[in-house]
This record gives sequence, structure tokens and C-alpha cells, in this order.
Amino acid sequence: MSDATTRAAPAKPNRGYGRWTPAWFLAPAVLTLLLIGIYPTLFALVTSFRRYNITRPRDGFPFIGFENYVNVLTDSTFWSSLLLTAKFYVTVLPIQVVLGLVVALLLHKPGMGMLKSLARVTLVVPLATTYAVVGLIGRLIFNRDFGVANQFLGFVGFGPIDWLSTPNGAFAAIVIMDVWQWTPFCALIFLAGLSMVPGEIEEAARLETSSKLALLRHVQLPYLLPGLTAVMILRSADVLKLFDMVFVMTRGGPGSATDLISIYIQRVGFRIFDLGTASAQAILLLILTIIISRLYIRLLYREVH
Repeated sequence: MSDATTRAAPAKPNRGYGRWTPAWFLAPAVLTLLLIGIYPTLFALVTSFRRYNITRPRDGFPFIGFENYVNVLTDSTFWSSLLLTAKFYVTVLPIQVVLGLVVALLLHKPGMGMLKSLARVTLVVPLATTYAVVGLIGRLIFNRDFGVANQFLGFVGFGPIDWLSTPNGAFAAIVIMDVWQWTPFCALIFLAGLSMVPGEIEEAARLETSSKLALLRHVQLPYLLPGLTAVMILRSADVLKLFDMVFVMTRGGPGSATDLISIYIQRVGFRIFDLGTASAQAILLLILTIIISRLYIRLLYREVH
């Protein structure tokens, strides 16, 4: 048989695939990113350097340099809201990480296959619930007259609490609802990390020691650190922009008890209509998010070799 007959025939070009075909497939995603991601960010950046009050269009929108940033950094209410947001963050995150780790370790144990599958499906329900709906659920749960929380307290002998009308009660209510919604996210991330632990290494470690804490620290923790880093970064960004759930539940009240930084920015931008100052606040939060993310990556993230 000759070389000509044994040589593979050249592949026929696909008439439906041209030079620009990959670009056409990518175009919808790129355009969507530009419209809902890049353009609003650039608009906010430009607006932050202008006096931009939409209730006085006749005054124009003059360029004022860093005046908005100076006003924001010298605004005591801005710093109070930011400190309250930090308090909220350091309250909810440890609870979510610990509970999520406990749930992940329970689901990682061998056995109970059907029950574990049902639990994994159940964990997705809070994540699939939108923030506004979580806020509505919170208003029903913590209602003073017919809320589930006060009914449960009545069963154990405690009187009704006016959750949403007292500073401590309202803050505790939004903490509980955020923990309910995002603990499953932490559990699923940690469960994915535990699934990466080599089975033979984990089994050998179980034979060497009966201490679950030692097993977690020396064998499982290195595989959990990348997921923990992702949780810290995503939850930091999420808390800084948390608006819907808190606004639906408390409107930032009573007083300023739940006036998180996103609630304050919304009030400046859409009640006072000072979009220049609100944009400067948003850009500062973006910079803060980037700094926090870089710190988490430097301090926590470790490659597993």
C-alpha cells in the first residue's frame, strides 16, 4: 500500500466556523460585563470627582477634584456606619465559619448516604433565596405579635421581645438572618475542600490518632485554607454591599442601630440625591475591599503540595 493511500486525508473545513466565530460567542458575555460591571464603575469614578446633585441640574456638574473624598473622610456618620458594618462582619463571620465547618465535617463522615444527599440539597435553599425575600422572612420571624421567634421564646418561658423596635434586638435579628442564609455557603465550600483530601492519607491519620482536632489541624486544614480564603473574601465584599435584607427588615433603624454602610450610601445618593458624595463613598469601599482581599490572600492562602 502506497504512502499516498495511507496518509490521512486532510480535515474538511467547517463552513459554519470562521475566523470571528469565537468572538461572536464571547460578545454577549463581554457586552453584559461592560454594561452592568465596567460602565457603572467608571461612571461612579468620574462622578466622584464632580459636584453631582440631580435635584439641581441647572447648576451643572462641575469638576471639584478630591473635595467629595475629603468630605467623606471627615464625615463622622460615614465612619460610624463603617464601624457598625465592621461590628456586623466580625459577629457573623466567625459564627458562619464555625457552623459551616461543623456541618461540612458531619457531611464528610462516611455512611448515611441518602441523608447526606438530602442535607446537601437542603443547604442550597437559603443560598437560592434572594436578599429581599430573606428580609421579608425576617420581618415575619421577628414580628412581636405573631413571629416564630417570640412563640419559641414563649415555649421556654421567656416573654415576647420587640425585636425590630429595639437597637440590640434589630441588630441581633439581621445577624441571625445573615447567618441562616450564608452558613450553608461556608459548609459547601468546606465540604468541597474536604473532598480534596486524599483518602489514603486521611485513613492513615485516623489510624495514627483518635483526636479529631489533630486530624483537622494537621491533615484537613491545609485543604480547607483555599476555601476559607474564598469565604473571607466573598463575605467581606458581600457585607460591605449588604443592602436589600437589612433595608427590608429595619430600614437601617431603629435610629441608626442597623445603619450599615450600604444603607447610608443609599440614603446619601437616593434621598439627598448627592450622587457625587455617594460615588466617592462607593469607590472608597471598592478600594477597601481590594485591600482586605489582598490581605486575606497573603495571610491565609496556601497551596497544597
